[in-house]
Amino acid sequence: MNAKVWLVGAGPGDPELLTLKAVRALKEADVVLIDDLVNGVILEHCPDARIVAVGKRGGCRSTPQAFIHRLMLRYARQGKCVVRLKGGDPCIFGRGGEEAQWLRERGVEVELVNGITAGLAGATQCDIPLTLRGVARGVTLVTAHTQDGSSLNWQALAQGGTTLVIYMGVAKLSEIREQLLAGGMAAGTPVAMIENASMPQQRECRSDLTAMEEDAYAFELKSPAILVIGAVAAGSWREDQKIAACGSSYTGPA
Repeated sequence: MNAKVWLVGAGPGDPELLTLKAVRALKEADVVLIDDLVNGVILEHCPDARIVAVGKRGGCRSTPQAFIHRLMLRYARQGKCVVRLKGGDPCIFGRGGEEAQWLRERGVEVELVNGITAGLAGATQCDIPLTLRGVARGVTLVTAHTQDGSSLNWQALAQGGTTLVIYMGVAKLSEIREQLLAGGMAAGTPVAMIENASMPQQRECRSDLTAMEEDAYAFELKSPAILVIGAVAAGSWREDQKIAACGSSYTGPA
């Protein structure tokens, strides 16, 4: 049997956002390597598969990436149908590209299955269109956490004219604020900070660039969370509410 690994995006948490192709891959799986942020309800689609937890969380003990590579290769060479189940989309800050390359270099067939990324789902659940004609001509997705500790080109991001969606930024709110202001972004630029995107416990804090760190502290914002920065985050229909909460339509178990 030919070795094959599916790199599957589980979406941000709401199991109803799972794609039909992802469900098909899970139903065929013999082994599922699952990330920490994947909603366990999704595993109902693979009741007979062996489940292997390979979590990677910032600030916590994580499974080494090299070990994950070796597990996928070992199971694939045993002729098993392997699903690497990732939160969000495997190719948006999910290391799907490097995993696919590593496996293909060793003769393993790989198929990537898109998932809805948290930046899109969280914004939508909070009635924030990431692009809006006449307001936002594009969207830029970035991570505040880089492997080598290098800094982003904050000036380009500040002056790019697009909605800015920042992943893994809760611990770097002060730096994000200072760098964007120094790069020329207006102090009053609207900010939405969205925690647990698409889950029943989803919360959001509306603020602006100047006050976002203080407001996040008062709101007790925690990871996982995404930041949406730009005019579309203004929520003009709720402009009198500095801090508010919104929720997902998904009401099942977390």
